[in-house]
Amino acid sequence: KKRNFLGLVVLHSLFYIYNNNIRITTITKYIARNLFNRLIFSPSSSSSVVGQMAKLIDGKAIAGNLRENIKKEVDELLKAGKRAPGLAVIIVGDRKDSHTYVRMKKRAAAEVGIQSFSTELPASISQEELMNAVQKYNEDPVVDGILVQLPLPDHIDEKSVLDSVKLEKDVDGFHPVNVGLLCMKGRTPTSVACTPQGCMELLDQTGVKVEGKHAVVLGRSNIVGLPVSMLLLQRNATVTICHSATPNLAEEIKRADILIAACGRAQIVKKDWVKPGAVVLDVGMNAIDNGAGGTKLVGDVDFDNVKDVASAITPVPGGVGPMTIACLLRNTLEIAKRAQNKSEN
Repeated sequence: KKRNFLGLVVLHSLFYIYNNNIRITTITKYIARNLFNRLIFSPSSSSSVVGQMAKLIDGKAIAGNLRENIKKEVDELLKAGKRAPGLAVIIVGDRKDSHTYVRMKKRAAAEVGIQSFSTELPASISQEELMNAVQKYNEDPVVDGILVQLPLPDHIDEKSVLDSVKLEKDVDGFHPVNVGLLCMKGRTPTSVACTPQGCMELLDQTGVKVEGKHAVVLGRSNIVGLPVSMLLLQRNATVTICHSATPNLAEEIKRADILIAACGRAQIVKKDWVKPGAVVLDVGMNAIDNGAGGTKLVGDVDFDNVKDVASAITPVPGGVGPMTIACLLRNTLEIAKRAQNKSEN
């Protein structure tokens, strides 16, 4: 605390000199800027000052910029006389949340000029009928990416359905070949899972250095936990994966410079679990009682309290969620560009 106080005194003095037009050398400016960055933005800092000035990572804004760039690229394709990218979505059953997600994806696709196709099937559909629906899109030349909305009914073999999506059209990055390529050094999958990709984009756009940091991933799902761990490892982070059987869970999480919470348990990560100055990405989306007879959405992190110790944190909603859809659109665009370039050659 004494060191932090002294640092703030020095920082204040340097900027006083600068703001009052007192002669200052370039090296002094450099010292002032770097001292400010170390005190305020360093994920490895243990300063209480950092916690008080936690940066809110605005996923909506970052996703909005990404979608604008995607729209520009789609417009360029159309101006060049090429077709718009095509995204097909297959949804089974009448789950309200699934239908809401599909509507959001279709609306987002339309906004950037991506053509969307959809097939809605009853929950009673057979495995064979569902596989036939996937195959129809596999063979359609104007469909670049295929997304099977999860979860599927219990009687459907989810693994077989996801495996049946043509590798080149695996817009979700769930095909076992793509997952395997992601785990191998020097290999490149055709697509990377959207939410993990969005997490990395948030870190990059926020200016968080990943290399050399200790990253803790809470959750080991195929959709988020495992792929995001591989992406962090590729960026030279030291990665710890925590799950329901991890002993001393709070102690493991408190070692994190970068924490990605994706376990699906409402507000499980408490303030005293988080290392001061850590960067926290909250992938969770949980509905809890709002105390007024309704519900509200919260993440896996106790946001209101953890923001006091983190250097940067994503809100729920408005953090990781918007990035998932933006990265889905980017995957669709990249698949379309590859397919069209291949056909030209």
